[in-house]
Amino acid sequence: MGFRALAGVPEGSALLDVHGVRIAAARQGRGLPLVCLHAVGHGGRDYESFAARMKDHFHVIRLDWPGHGRSGEDFLPPEAGRYAELLHGVLALLGIERPIIVGNSIGGAAALHYASRHPVRALVLCNTGGLMPVTHSTRRACAVFARFFAGGERRAWWFKAAFRAYYRFLVLPMPQARDQRERIIAACHEVAPVLRGAWLKFGRQDADLRGLAKELDVPIWFAWAAQDRIIPLERNLPAIRQVKRASLTVFRGGHAAFLEEPEPFALDFLAFCGRHQMMAQQAEESW
Repeated sequence: MGFRALAGVPEGSALLDVHGVRIAAARQGRGLPLVCLHAVGHGGRDYESFAARMKDHFHVIRLDWPGHGRSGEDFLPPEAGRYAELLHGVLALLGIERPIIVGNSIGGAAALHYASRHPVRALVLCNTGGLMPVTHSTRRACAVFARFFAGGERRAWWFKAAFRAYYRFLVLPMPQARDQRERIIAACHEVAPVLRGAWLKFGRQDADLRGLAKELDVPIWFAWAAQDRIIPLERNLPAIRQVKRASLTVFRGGHAAFLEEPEPFALDFLAFCGRHQMMAQQAEESW
């Protein structure tokens, strides 16, 4: 497990056996369930600051995806649909129903899959996957990324320096993300196989979730880090505009607003919950 554990949920978190995979899950706070799903190559510690801000308002659940953080390996390839199945298993074991889900990147795509099959109160999608058409150029780009991460899998001499530059300038450039960025970089060789597998899947036609997103009828807040060059906002806007109950806020940052602009993100998240009366729902259910 090595360095990747440091980017995951805290030591001592629950280890849940879901479909033969050991999933690490951290829980804190009380109230309506708030589930946080991280990007591929990251870990549940991405949401450490956000969870600390929300624990007085919500029951916060953070996961490590398979092959990340403190979770075990999966015997199936990494893809959003599989992650949604594992999420359902985790929430069933924890007795969690109708959560609010915050999902980043592949975590957002997994949230879309989950919400299409199970009741949710709301979705918060942060630079989510699945909203761009899978074109020939998309498939070529995904193949290039897969080859890049294959270099990390075979521990090529150049990979760590290239990975550091990739994260420093493209993925998490904001200073608030520095500590978690360094943990992710330290684990680059450990997570490279999962990253390679995920990028191969991103180039498949079934990675296009625009139709699924369009059918959802729940409050959805898109919280987009504007400097993202991998999943740029302008290429996702057509799909966002087709979502029934969508709102959009643009933040500074490369890929994860909750990690790169934690205070503005937390305030806007609470405002989103207030607009949709989720705080009132919490009070009623507590009563």
